[in-house]
Amino acid sequence: MEKIRARLNIGRKAEPVKLRKRKSQLYSKEETCTHGVLGIGVTVFTVVLRLINCFLVQTSFVPDEYWQSLEVAHRMVFNYGYQTWEWTAGIRGFSYPLVFAVLYKILHFFTYDAVQLLIWLPRVLQALLAALADIKLYSLIQSLENPDTAKWTYLCQLCSWFTWYCCTRTLSNTMETTLTTLALCYYPLPGSKTHSSTKYLTLVALAVIFRPTALIVWLPLLVYHFWQEDKDKKLKLITHHCLPIGTLAIGISTLIDCMFYGKWTLVQYNFLKFNVLHNLAEFYGSHPWHWYFTQGFVVVIGPHLPFFIYGCTLASKRYRILLVTVVWTVMVYSLLAHKEFRFIYPVLPFCMVFCGIALANLKTWRRPAACALLVSNLIPALYTGLLHQRGPLDVMGHLQNLCDHTNPSTPTLPEVLFLMPCHSTPFYSHIHCPMKMRFLECPPDLTGDESYVDEAERFFADPHQWLMTSFPYKSMLPTHLVFFDVLEQEIAAFLDGNTFVRSTEIFHTHFPEGRVGKSILVYQRH
Repeated sequence: MEKIRARLNIGRKAEPVKLRKRKSQLYSKEETCTHGVLGIGVTVFTVVLRLINCFLVQTSFVPDEYWQSLEVAHRMVFNYGYQTWEWTAGIRGFSYPLVFAVLYKILHFFTYDAVQLLIWLPRVLQALLAALADIKLYSLIQSLENPDTAKWTYLCQLCSWFTWYCCTRTLSNTMETTLTTLALCYYPLPGSKTHSSTKYLTLVALAVIFRPTALIVWLPLLVYHFWQEDKDKKLKLITHHCLPIGTLAIGISTLIDCMFYGKWTLVQYNFLKFNVLHNLAEFYGSHPWHWYFTQGFVVVIGPHLPFFIYGCTLASKRYRILLVTVVWTVMVYSLLAHKEFRFIYPVLPFCMVFCGIALANLKTWRRPAACALLVSNLIPALYTGLLHQRGPLDVMGHLQNLCDHTNPSTPTLPEVLFLMPCHSTPFYSHIHCPMKMRFLECPPDLTGDESYVDEAERFFADPHQWLMTSFPYKSMLPTHLVFFDVLEQEIAAFLDGNTFVRSTEIFHTHFPEGRVGKSILVYQRH
């Protein structure tokens, strides 16, 4: 009888029924970023990779990564340094440099303001923000597509050589791109489960404050959002989100600028007036209208280009607005005479979405294609990050030694003159001592004088004559001269006549061009 009762489970407490766990993404409530990469969580892996990225980029790109951020922040906190003409004209906002000024102020308060921390801490901050943007982009695609597509989009984003090259730099374009990517994650794309008008509009407002041209990228996206919104919600979108956030952002940024300029200054208006209406940016170079289509975009997207084109043919309609934004941005920037690769950097994450879709749809050749993509991006990423144009940072590291006045090789107070194209190197943010330094200035003419020639152009027109005129007496000479090797022969007589001796030669690039040489030379007067 007991055996029968046991078989029939009579008298036993019924066990709860265990339901099979559904693996469908539709029913999953787990965080989208807990899946591993090489056995490591995506978040940890991304942060570690971007920090490695940060320390493997040891080259300079463009002057603005120092002169529109770190140099301004250094002057704000330590009360010495140099500000370029843009700050006199009021076309740059203090909001972006203020981010780094806060870091500098904290270091200064705790007396940890060593020069290496001043150099690297802002870049570590940019690296962490870039990692956050990578993770958010991965989460967005995972919520919109299958995990496979999200994984390949993530790979495309991480292995992009131009993203590697730029994402940890202190450029306003870098912050603009990071904020644009974060805002996209909260943008109401069709099917998005993470959209939030308040969050994405706040991030867009920050991007526009830091760099007013961010509005170019977001204009079609904002129009599309308004157009697809329900009729009864359009007015609410404007009155409850756009106007309050926009007004608050402009008000705070204007207040910050007025505090540091010492007068009422509307930077956004001045920026548009100088760069668009007066087209003063052309002073720093111009390119033909097709440059972005034939060179700029091709270089920025790099080996991803065939995947981007293929992905555009496969992507669903929900991504059409992203493609429209890419084309719109490239076309608008093509109308401006002054063109640079970094200007279109903010649309690169949009392109990675299409590249990820393309890789996910390659069934047979997917892994070989991904390996080829990784290797073809790794080579330019490492070369541009470690070798190309590393001279300016290395020479400033060399000049840091002059800050020690007890050094036997510098019995007198050092004075450095940079005979290079203006803003070729960082300045006091990479020296951090009030040593006397000077460079050839090149502000544009703001008075309309057609005969105006800046100091740098006057020097390069006749270097020897400029030096003889500027330093008629030996007592006026600096202790050190810094210049590219292509200038050495032209001023050799001046160097010999004033007992300047080469103290070091620093590699700069394998591709010298014009006034920029292969090496940077440092001469010391004896």
